[in-house]
Amino acid sequence: MKPDIHPQYRPVVFTDPSAEFSFLTRSTVDAKETIEWEDGNTYPLVKVEISSASHPFFTGQMKIVDTAGRVERFERRYGRRKKAGEGAE
Repeated sequence: MKPDIHPQYRPVVFTDPSAEFSFLTRSTVDAKETIEWEDGNTYPLVKVEISSASHPFFTGQMKIVDTAGRVERFERRYGRRKKAGEGAE
């Protein structure tokens, strides 16, 4: 192997601020911040927007995020969906 062409593979802490969830794993990702972990050592810190603690697939909680009225525009364009059990005409 050629020397000095591979990124450094080291322990890194990933944190999801919205779920107050952090975990320590190994990665090659670049990090600008550091954090002192539970074991007293300092590790690079990477903040993520979604993790297993906040993703609807893992939590079982679906959220409808309505950005600038997307749901209303969809309903105006295509009409409201009929729920199961409503009479068909």
